[in-house]
Amino acid sequence: MHRNTMKRAMGPKRFELLVFDWDGTLMDSASAIVASLQAACRELGLPVPSEERARYIIGLGLDDAMAHVLPGVDPSEYPRIVERYRVQYLRRDADTTLFPGAAETVAALHEAGFLLAVATGKGRRGLQRALETTGLKAYFHATRCADEGFAKPHPGMLQGLMDELGVASARALMIGDTTHDMEMARAAGVARLAAAYGAHAKDALLSYAPVACVEDIEALRQWLMSHA
Repeated sequence: MHRNTMKRAMGPKRFELLVFDWDGTLMDSASAIVASLQAACRELGLPVPSEERARYIIGLGLDDAMAHVLPGVDPSEYPRIVERYRVQYLRRDADTTLFPGAAETVAALHEAGFLLAVATGKGRRGLQRALETTGLKAYFHATRCADEGFAKPHPGMLQGLMDELGVASARALMIGDTTHDMEMARAAGVARLAAAYGAHAKDALLSYAPVACVEDIEALRQWLMSHA
């Protein structure tokens, strides 16, 4: 659906494009990611990262994430670690769900006439599975994943989405739960909204001067419907 054919259900908007992070913003998956990474490291006899250290890497690209969480491991070992991580995560996948109210929020924003997109640290295969199992695939006009180009916090994913959908940076809003989301948005010249219920601490998110910082999905929905 092209943006020029979409009806503005609520009148003029400050933002035309809303870009969502996935893990920790729409999907309540931060705990599963942390547990899966810790289990993979334990299985391979590698140092097991703390929860805080593991949470920090959520949203990063593969190399940056591994370098941060396992600084003493040779990069040639990364594929083996990632393979075991994926096995561990798939074991938890069925129990990983959207935050309560996330699906309704996305549907309401779509109905209100916003362009919706996803910029995620997930790989394409993982995002496609998540979009299909949650039933949200039809609501998003474009998506970008970490294995298709520049990963967060590089602005490339946002720049690609804006180019594809024909939206200027002043009319886009990035919504995410990590400092990587905030830094990516700032580098792209895009406003940012912080989700303080996800992976990173509220104080760290606030240091990026978001337009708002919300404590749960309901507050996110209310702010977007009233102020975006």
